[in-house]
Amino acid sequence: MHNAVSTPHGGKALGHPLDSSGASRFIFPVILVLVLGGLGYVAYALGKDLAEARAVPWVMLGLALFIALGFEFVNGFHDTANAVATVIYTRSLPAEVAVVWSGFFNFLGVLTSSGAVAFGIISLLPVELILQVNSGAGLAMVFALLSAAIIWNLGTWYLGLPASSSHTLIGAIIGVGLANQYLAPSGTATSGIDWSQATNIGLSLLLSPLVGFGCAALLLLAMKLFIRNKALYQEPKTAAPPPLWIRAVLIFTCTGVSFAHGSNDGQKGMGLIMLILIGLVPTAFALNRTPNPNYLQSYLSASAGVETALGKYVKPDIEVADPKPVVSDAVKNKAWSDQTTLALQRYIHSSSAEIARYPTLEAIPDTLVGNVRNDIYLIGEALKLIDKKKLLPMQEADLAAVKTYHAAVDQATKFIPGWVKVAVALALGLGTMIGWRRIVLTVGEKIGKTHLTYGQGAAAELVAMATIGAADQFGLPVSTTHVLSSGVAGTMAANGSGLQGQTVRNLLLAWVLTLPASIAIAFGLYVALRQVF
Repeated sequence: MHNAVSTPHGGKALGHPLDSSGASRFIFPVILVLVLGGLGYVAYALGKDLAEARAVPWVMLGLALFIALGFEFVNGFHDTANAVATVIYTRSLPAEVAVVWSGFFNFLGVLTSSGAVAFGIISLLPVELILQVNSGAGLAMVFALLSAAIIWNLGTWYLGLPASSSHTLIGAIIGVGLANQYLAPSGTATSGIDWSQATNIGLSLLLSPLVGFGCAALLLLAMKLFIRNKALYQEPKTAAPPPLWIRAVLIFTCTGVSFAHGSNDGQKGMGLIMLILIGLVPTAFALNRTPNPNYLQSYLSASAGVETALGKYVKPDIEVADPKPVVSDAVKNKAWSDQTTLALQRYIHSSSAEIARYPTLEAIPDTLVGNVRNDIYLIGEALKLIDKKKLLPMQEADLAAVKTYHAAVDQATKFIPGWVKVAVALALGLGTMIGWRRIVLTVGEKIGKTHLTYGQGAAAELVAMATIGAADQFGLPVSTTHVLSSGVAGTMAANGSGLQGQTVRNLLLAWVLTLPASIAIAFGLYVALRQVF
């Protein structure tokens, strides 16, 4: 630890912002109790869910969950360090207090998340791998993409580079999809990657740092115009905290970024954990066995409504021998034909007739759960072609019936148990509290040529909080790292503070290399793991 540190312009600060304040001796015993309580709840709830499951592969399940939670742990200390850099370097909070505060609100963000981002990430994966997630190919997929993401994240963290965990995971998913296509037997259809969904997510990841840089710079200029307090835009002269109102703003924005990060990034791990659970223990997790008591009746009613709606668009003299392959091909190829309309109508009818034999989803026999889930999931993917891509033009009333049934389908297959949220929240929160120092040092000292000012910290954090929160509402994954780091860079440029060229080049290089590197690592791992599973 440093007792005193030279600021970039040559002055002396009274103690380094990362020095220990002694608060840890009071905080960490409380954290330990909360963590042990959370782990106890996770163990109890998981045991309860698995109590009636047959042939649980305990070793494989434990390893898979360890790797998935390891990804969220690394994500925590890799990404969330960005949220605390501004409050630490403006001395709004002591370092230990800041990371614990951020970890706690990451935890809350995960617990209150909607799940939209989780299943948006999963939708990037090849459909046939999701439908066969309990096969060797499905297990190789999960292990390959998680391992690739962890390897790249740890490498960039070790070098102190705030690269994007979101970019890394997207790259790993693309790598697995490309490897799946590469290994497919010649002449067989394979869906590979949903490039339209990948493009949407890629745009959100590409635009978010530009938004961070531009909006943070503009916000700082607006603050200088309306808040004429020179102290806010100059390097702190002492180790004293900033004025109370700006300190409150900085703590508020740190809180908001941490909460938004947990809500957005935490969901990525949730979705992958659900794939693991569905693949290894389908009898317990393939279907949502605990929807509201009236769910099944609502599902069957919505099913009948969409059958009637589709019937209006079935053309005469069309025949389909087996509806499932026709629907599957439409989903894989993102294409629609007259046969698809009839096939989907018949497929929905047969699936609903199977489900209607039972009083609740929980009553469906274990031997049928996997097949029923796959049928419902495939129907949901086909409905996307109508609902989202408009491949079958429909009247408003009929489209409303499709949307109602689509929502019922998602409720059956796209759910996240409470214990999964708690486990991910613990991993993300603990990661935030443990490995934050390397990235904080880069953001706080190595992006700009001068010390971070109060105004710069507030502007960068406000923009990051708003951007990540908006992306969460739209179900789009964005990079906390890119938004916050580029926001800090934008405020440095707007304030005339200057940027450290070497750091900016290293950041840009890491950001540019993240996608191709994670694609390559995941591709190689998937090909290798297919030989193991």
